[in-house]
Amino acid sequence: MNDTTASLRESIGRYGVWSAQMRSGGPDGAGERAEAAAELEKLGFGALWLGGNTSARHAAPLIEATSRIVVGTSIQSIWEHEAAATAAAFAELEVAHPGRFVLGLGVSHGPMVGGYKRPYSTMVGYLDDLDRAGMGAGHRVLAALGPKMLELSRDRAAGAIPYLVTPEHTAEARERLGEGPLLAPEFKVVLDSDPSRARATARAYLAPYLEFPNYTSNFLRLGFTDADVTGGGSDRLIDAVFAWGDEDTIRARVDAFHDAGADHVAIQVVENDMTPLPRDAWRRLASLLA
Repeated sequence: MNDTTASLRESIGRYGVWSAQMRSGGPDGAGERAEAAAELEKLGFGALWLGGNTSARHAAPLIEATSRIVVGTSIQSIWEHEAAATAAAFAELEVAHPGRFVLGLGVSHGPMVGGYKRPYSTMVGYLDDLDRAGMGAGHRVLAALGPKMLELSRDRAAGAIPYLVTPEHTAEARERLGEGPLLAPEFKVVLDSDPSRARATARAYLAPYLEFPNYTSNFLRLGFTDADVTGGGSDRLIDAVFAWGDEDTIRARVDAFHDAGADHVAIQVVENDMTPLPRDAWRRLASLLA
């Protein structure tokens, strides 16, 4: 483990928040997003991961509004941002706020990208371009699911930020990464103890993701079946990729990722209305994780 990766691991701690709402848009303006970032820092979260196709320009206002919390992209699509501009934007933030921004990169999904082809080779080329632009491997992480991308995360980045995974995937990822690289999976939480209601909320949110082969292929690798990944997801799949229930149950589900080898868990609150910032839910999370 190099010094940069060790410093990143220490800075982000065990828990972070993953949020697409904190990226931009929605009814909550820039002022409330900045205020919410400051509160997340005060609540003790070590990192804020910005969901959707994000970049340094989305992270900068939140970094400026806080003093400690690390802000990362989860993810920046390699298809939509030139490597040279990405490296320059990183360098600008690093000078102003050293160690506060981490670049999470991903290959996105075929249905969302025109001309999508050879995602692995394209990622390798993008990392080569970042190297040539002077951005070192210690400041970037990859949204890796499969074996080849996990190995690339180990060899050409500070680690991996897998999305929509299980503790079993985390255990396999840790084995492939080894002990040094950062492993920071995202995990979804529904703060509801009613089984039918919680699963309905989760299923409505999961259904669009099951249209993407990256995720369904990964579930099949993990032992799920075609029946599990249709119809919005079986109860078995829902219960594997979401935590729901009372606070002790949710805490145990998050802990399972650490037990499997995660350094950090990026927790995404899932509610029926995903438009406003779930600030009350973040406060509840901070309390149950304390």
